[in-house]
Amino acid sequence: MNILCVIPARYASSRLPGKPLVMLAGKPMIQHVYERAKKALRPQEVLVATDHPLVKQAVDAFGGKVMMTSPEHATGTDRLAEVAERYDKADIVINVQGDEPMIAPEIIDQLAAVFDDASPDTVMATLMTGMEEEEWSNPAAVKVVTDLNGFALYFSRSLIPFPRVKHEAFAVYKHIGIYAYRRDFLLRYANLASTPLERAESLEQLRALEHGYKIKVLKTDFRSIGVDTPEDAELVNKILMREGGLR
Repeated sequence: MNILCVIPARYASSRLPGKPLVMLAGKPMIQHVYERAKKALRPQEVLVATDHPLVKQAVDAFGGKVMMTSPEHATGTDRLAEVAERYDKADIVINVQGDEPMIAPEIIDQLAAVFDDASPDTVMATLMTGMEEEEWSNPAAVKVVTDLNGFALYFSRSLIPFPRVKHEAFAVYKHIGIYAYRRDFLLRYANLASTPLERAESLEQLRALEHGYKIKVLKTDFRSIGVDTPEDAELVNKILMREGGLR
């Protein structure tokens, strides 16, 4: 399969302006994401999709591949679809968020592997990890529940499942917003009408479920640390510095 890894990098952010260019351990954040994604084995190509010339300049400066996309896109999926339209040889498109400077390369390969022997109705895949109880009431920590075959039943900002009767098998899983799509589905998905649950929860992936598509959800021990605020950036900067991020 021809696998394309795309890193959407929108410049504007209400909580962290110029987010892709925030410096972490001596490098702009987008460089950390790009360099980690390049370590994945499965993608034939990794590129940044941005709406701003300053981000393009930064990616060009460190030797990365970058594509300018429309500033009018409402979502990262729309930006991803614009790239996919230009890459008609891609079979699978993997979306790695531009604010995930600690993304594990093996996660990208695991998502790609979902499609190796999958049936045609497996059109989309994502990740979940165990959630700590202190996050249960946090609406920013998105919860996911799956069926017995690992396909998503629902995503919510509320606690699901509700632990009316606690027992040993009870667990809450946190969604990690890294996705893989069959290219033809991605192009359809970007053009699907918005749905009621998607709007109620402000979770774009619910659009796929409400239109009857399946989302495969892989369980992982990877703990995502996305950068949405100056506090997040400070935390990740300290971690990267400890890991030798300046080397």
